[in-house]
Amino acid sequence: MKDQIDRTKLPQHIAIIMDGNGRWAKQRGAMRVFGHRNAIKAVREATEGCAELGVEYLTLYAFSTENWGRPEAEVRALMELLVHTIADELPTLQKNNVRLNSIGDIESLPKSCQRELQEAIDKTSQNTGLNLILALGYSGKWDIVQATQQLAREVKAGTLRPEDITENLLNSKLSTLDRPEVDLMLRTGGDHRISNFLLWQLAYAELYFYDDVFWPDFRRNHLHEAILSFQQRERRFGKTSEQILSDAK
Repeated sequence: MKDQIDRTKLPQHIAIIMDGNGRWAKQRGAMRVFGHRNAIKAVREATEGCAELGVEYLTLYAFSTENWGRPEAEVRALMELLVHTIADELPTLQKNNVRLNSIGDIESLPKSCQRELQEAIDKTSQNTGLNLILALGYSGKWDIVQATQQLAREVKAGTLRPEDITENLLNSKLSTLDRPEVDLMLRTGGDHRISNFLLWQLAYAELYFYDDVFWPDFRRNHLHEAILSFQQRERRFGKTSEQILSDAK
């Protein structure tokens, strides 16, 4: 399947909602955290799969603002797992020339998570391959609100006129900064929704849902399957098929 992928038509930015860890664990008679622990290999598969193909950006929805409402024991276990995973996976990131970064309300995370995350970001900052972005303490609504608050403060200070606010200006205030909008969003676990993820950045993304794959079972062949589907689609960005064909000439 990998050999069928056209390397000249790769999605520049892939985003993944990693869903189904809890149900995967339940099928095995285990606690939800068992599913989270067994999801690390899937993260590695997605990251290495994107890196070897030449995808430029991969954003993983690791922990949403809504996830703080989960049972306290599960949240605590997730935070501990995050700390250990970042430290353990650093050699793999370096080997694959992956540059790590994050988006979201990072200050809401435990200090130990913040330290491990920043250390990994610093150590991979000179890598030139795949940009791996972890969405932590993140939601699309939160991102848009914090961006508009920045603009509101500038208007109040008299340094910005309301009529000068444009899409590009608002985009520059989002936590994703100058990164490209998402081309392809994947979601495992069977649900067909975007769950408050990258609401602004998904405006023209192609969506791909796995009905029979929980995140711990995700492997490179699943990534290849989605990219092949992406390459068979016509992305019109509001135009007609005829206009797209004319623009391509």
